[in-house]
Amino acid sequence: MPDAIFAHPRLARLYDAFDAERDDLAGYLAIADELAAPRVLDVGCGTGSLAVLLARAGRTVVGVDPAEASLEVARSKDPDRLVTWIHGDATALPALAADLATMTGNVAQVFLGDDDWARALRGIRAALRPNGHLVFETRRPDRRAWEEWATETEPVTLDIPGSGEVERRFVVTDVSLPFVSFRYTYRFRADGAVLSSDSTLRFRTREEVESSLAADGFQVIDVREAPDRPGREFVFVARRSA
Repeated sequence: MPDAIFAHPRLARLYDAFDAERDDLAGYLAIADELAAPRVLDVGCGTGSLAVLLARAGRTVVGVDPAEASLEVARSKDPDRLVTWIHGDATALPALAADLATMTGNVAQVFLGDDDWARALRGIRAALRPNGHLVFETRRPDRRAWEEWATETEPVTLDIPGSGEVERRFVVTDVSLPFVSFRYTYRFRADGAVLSSDSTLRFRTREEVESSLAADGFQVIDVREAPDRPGREFVFVARRSA
């Protein structure tokens, strides 16, 4: 099941406001240009930020996400229905013959088990055309981002249209590598409601990711720095085997 921040209708409407800095999206738009990809599948599209940008640039785009509440937000950004939105996950995609599949926002890290990750990769592979590409980011374990997260103890309060003032608190709840768990807690000042969202990410090494891609029908052709977060993430560019 998707985390509450994505799946709860009241929390999904807050996501873009609290995650406003999406400097990573420009890099994915540039890669879509570089690979000359007219048909793009955005896996774990969330509230649709990248999918809408790709579609407005003239591409045929499919966005898939298991959280219906996030898709509702995504649809609200797409009044002209440029994007095909699918409620589901990577394991149940149709044969789209996509040129490119993307996973932004460290979606690749939400697949905690090796079997879940392998099933997702196989589903994406089936949705790509032969020699189509998969591009995604994942945080570098050696960067130990969770140690920085543990210092982020000050609450953040925003005045959000439709929700009023909302306070968000963040805490790291467990570090049992390769798994790191954390919790966001939101307090709505308008009515005093408090909602929490718990998440766990898996930090795979570069070697683990490359091995899993090879095992599930992909060839790694490049591993790059994230332009907006150099030294913090790997960006994998892989090609589907014919």
